[in-house]
Amino acid sequence: MKIIILGAGQVGGTLAENLASEANDITVVDTDPDRLRDLGDRLDIRTVVGHASFPTVLRQAGADDADMLVAVTNSDETNMVACQVAFTLFNTPTKIARVREPAYLTRTSLFNNEAIPVDVLISPEQVVTNYIRRLIEIPGSLQVIDFAGGKAQLVAVRAYYGGPLVGQELRQIRAHMPNVDTRVAAIFRRNQPILPQGNTVIEADDEVFFIAAKADIRAVMSEMRRLDESYKNILIAGGGHIGERLAEAIENRYQVKIIEMSTARCRYLSDTLDNTVILHGSASDRDLLLEENIRDVDVFLALTNDDEANIMSSLLAKRLGARKVMCIINNPAYVDLVQGGEIDIAISPQLATIGTLLTHVRRGDIVSAHSLRRGAAEAIEVVAHGDIRSSKVIGREIGKISLPPGTSIGAIIRDEKVLIAHSNTVIESGDHVILFLVDKKQVRNVERLFQAGLTFF
Repeated sequence: MKIIILGAGQVGGTLAENLASEANDITVVDTDPDRLRDLGDRLDIRTVVGHASFPTVLRQAGADDADMLVAVTNSDETNMVACQVAFTLFNTPTKIARVREPAYLTRTSLFNNEAIPVDVLISPEQVVTNYIRRLIEIPGSLQVIDFAGGKAQLVAVRAYYGGPLVGQELRQIRAHMPNVDTRVAAIFRRNQPILPQGNTVIEADDEVFFIAAKADIRAVMSEMRRLDESYKNILIAGGGHIGERLAEAIENRYQVKIIEMSTARCRYLSDTLDNTVILHGSASDRDLLLEENIRDVDVFLALTNDDEANIMSSLLAKRLGARKVMCIINNPAYVDLVQGGEIDIAISPQLATIGTLLTHVRRGDIVSAHSLRRGAAEAIEVVAHGDIRSSKVIGREIGKISLPPGTSIGAIIRDEKVLIAHSNTVIESGDHVILFLVDKKQVRNVERLFQAGLTFF
């Protein structure tokens, strides 16, 4: 696939890295030659220096025969104009734009071929808001991903000493929970992936990814660790777009407070939010945190645009007694450094956004694609099409399908039912199949496996 990426920032660079490793024809456009030089030295891609929305620059980047344009510059307006130019002058089939400003996003009628021709809108703030909301809804989780509209969920947890299954083989899950069906999709042990078998023993401190119907998630978690109590008190540091959207999404179910430095922003938040308490001050102010009873806070969330401020305020909140601390880290190099110590969860907006983008650049009928474990693995929801003659998977038992190395099928959603994958489970046409890949280089082989042809005999 020939793809033009506009913007060589953290999202554009990470996307180029993901796609270049899968043998796509990638061209990246940016005004910063140093940034492009760095990308070009590391990846097998083309680079073009210039303004992303200029017709001459897009033609130089290969827009005449590009399959897809992904506009992820820091300017909403540049991204939208680039899509307009690509549509009008080059008839580019698929146009994806990152748009941050809510004033645009709330006017969905703007985005169609008769107005601004954007096929897919990506809002990083909304993606991150949804990501954090799911972590709050399932206490103790490290990552939560919805499939098939939330019918099934893939959840990552850290196994603790004392968990009923810790030190036992995975095949014991059925004996422990005879009425609950689940599948452990992968285990990361000391940062190395393990594709689990029935005789795999779960060890304390393993990062365990399992899939189950949404209603069964808490029961499965209880086998890995002591269940956390539901959260009640949430304290958000930073009242920007993400802080505001998150508070709006959860303020009717939790007691929410926001600490914000800007007086004008505090006034705006007070007028906009109904049940959230707005505090003017610094999240690194020890006295303010103590005054707001930080020891009673279930989750402290540092959501400003400053990585260092987020890290320091999170460390302070944890030291002062906050039960869980999560923070946004924009620099991916920092994420692994801070997560798992005093900071419980570090969230990379870039990696969260990449998953949304990957959904639209995969071949075949991919419903969703998610980057897992900070880019180390991937989960894909794909729809099986065809029949027993045209498909390599339909009408076959999972145990008899030749899956690429490092790939496992976790579950199947058929109509309204969640079917956990077992070796004798048969895939039918129209099934939503959830796959877990610990080796992302196998994505192309998975796509080929699920593409229906005229016949393959």
